[in-house]
Amino acid sequence: MGKYATQGRIFVIPSQLGEQPPLEVLPLSIRKKIIDINHFVVENEKVARRYIKKIVPGKSQNNINFFILNKHTEDSEIHEYLKPCYNNFDVGVLSDAGCPGIADPGSKLVKLAHHQNIRVMPLVGPSSIFLGLMASGLNGQNFAFNGYLPIDKKECKTKLKSLEKRSEKESQTQIFIETPYRNQQLFNLLIKTLSPDTLLTIACDISISGEYIKTKTVHDWKKESIDIHKRQCTFLFYKASF
Repeated sequence: MGKYATQGRIFVIPSQLGEQPPLEVLPLSIRKKIIDINHFVVENEKVARRYIKKIVPGKSQNNINFFILNKHTEDSEIHEYLKPCYNNFDVGVLSDAGCPGIADPGSKLVKLAHHQNIRVMPLVGPSSIFLGLMASGLNGQNFAFNGYLPIDKKECKTKLKSLEKRSEKESQTQIFIETPYRNQQLFNLLIKTLSPDTLLTIACDISISGEYIKTKTVHDWKKESIDIHKRQCTFLFYKASF
C-alpha cells in the first residue's frame, strides 16, 4: 500500500433522500464525523446547513467553512477545496440528497483528491439508485446506470431502443433518473417505446412517506394510471433474452 501524502482526508458523506428523521436511515458514523468536520464541499450551502443542523443540532455553524461544488463551479476552483487537507484538516463532501459522486458533481473533487494522494473515505448511506435496484427484482448481477436521458423526444426514444437492445443482448438492467417535473412525460414515452414484455420498475420517493415501487411488464403498465409528476423517481428496465 502506498503512503498517503497528507493527514487530512476526504469523507464522502451521504444525505437523506427526503425529510424523514435522520437516524432512521443514516448510521451513527455520519453523525460522529459531522461533529468532527468543519470544512464541507456542498452543492447548496442552505441545504447543507439545514442537513447538518438536523444531524448535530448543537454544532456551531459559525465555525463551518463551505465550498460550493455544482454545475457552475469551474475546475480551477476545485483545487482550492483541498487546501484544508494540506493543513491536516478533514473535508466532508455532501450531496443535496443521497450519495455524493453518484449522479453528483462531488466526483470531481474525489478524482482530484486521488490525484493528489489524499485519502478518500466513503461513509454508508442511502442511494435511490441502488435501493431501487434492490427492490426491483431485476438483474442485480449486471446493471448500468445511465444518468439522465436526452431531453429531445426523438433522441430519447432512440436512446431507449438502444438501451433495450443492450439489455437483451447483455442481460443487463438499465437504470436512469429524470428531473421530477419531466417524470410523467418519460413514463409515457417508456410505455410507448419499449417492448410489451420488457420489465419496467418505477421507484418513487424511496425511504420516505408515499414510497412507491412496482415492477410490471410494459404491457401491464399500459393498463395502469399513475401520477409521478414532481416526485423523486428512479426508472429501471430489463429486457429478457428468449
